Amino acid sequence: MYEIVKTLTELPGMGGFEQPVNRWLYERWKPYVESLEIEGVGNLVAHVGGTGPKLLIEAHADEIGFLVRSIDEKGYIWITPKNTSLGRPARDTFLVGQPALIQTDTGNAHGVFVAISGHVAPPLLRDKAILDWNDVFVDIGASSADQAMARGIHVGDSVIWNPATRRLGNLITGKAMDDRAALAIMTELLSHLKKDKLKYNVFFASTVQEEMGLVGAESLERNRAFDFAVALDVGLAGDVPGVQRKDMPTQLGDGPILVHHDMSVHYDRYLTKAISVCAEAAEIPIQHAIFPHYSSDGAALIKSGIPTALLAFATRYTHSPFETLNESDLNQCVVLLQKFLEASFLKENHRK
Repeated sequence: MYEIVKTLTELPGMGGFEQPVNRWLYERWKPYVESLEIEGVGNLVAHVGGTGPKLLIEAHADEIGFLVRSIDEKGYIWITPKNTSLGRPARDTFLVGQPALIQTDTGNAHGVFVAISGHVAPPLLRDKAILDWNDVFVDIGASSADQAMARGIHVGDSVIWNPATRRLGNLITGKAMDDRAALAIMTELLSHLKKDKLKYNVFFASTVQEEMGLVGAESLERNRAFDFAVALDVGLAGDVPGVQRKDMPTQLGDGPILVHHDMSVHYDRYLTKAISVCAEAAEIPIQHAIFPHYSSDGAALIKSGIPTALLAFATRYTHSPFETLNESDLNQCVVLLQKFLEASFLKENHRK
């Protein structure tokens, strides 16, 4: 699991630039599925197989990122947040000092996110409590705008933080766990599924532009008529200093999380209950949660008319370059999904 997570999280793939992620998944999934399609919008959709109700399992490929807004005469790259959740002061995005990667039409350019350091900072900046987007820039080692543009960089290119993914004991830390760790779960799950045991006609999808407003997920239902869906995403973790258990009782290492409600929707009660019953029968520890300041592709699927559950895994420091999770939670998600797909916990008359 760690090697799959490391590979997927270290791929660049901001919203609108997810092709490296979905190309890797296309090749990895191909031996295990009946068909693969990359939709016009960029979603990767796989028909796994099986018989019964059409059930979709999905996660998103895109990650948090920024855009090149200008290149100055000295070759420094100035950025703007791509995602609405990053419209906060630049200090709150944990940028300064992080390695940077710019996705261009001709390849990747490396640099570092920087701000003027204290020794040379003018008084106004030195005394500034909060950095804004005119205080943080990317240094790629160019000495002019022409040098920067000769590397293929232009306004509109994707800029992401680019640390290596690494182990911390039983934990894994790095960028883009949201939502590449969920895609790692799906990738590992594929190698365990036996089509003749599936109780559902199973589809997988890796969607685009979730962080931009659930864009890819909104198009998935067209012409497919899924009966059910399970969205996979990072869950929030309350096991950090400053967060009280009464406010966020979920934590790393305590198993998968079933999310009942978030800021956008209430997830399907009957499908959520069926997964919970399956976990109990398989003796898989499960956590239950509501996330008031959170949303997922599941909201778009529900609004498209698909009864949807949200299965998550606790993750610390979400929307940062050091998102952290416990590998055992990912493995338990794999086991739970396999058990669920191979047993009829969800009845056709489940709403009666």
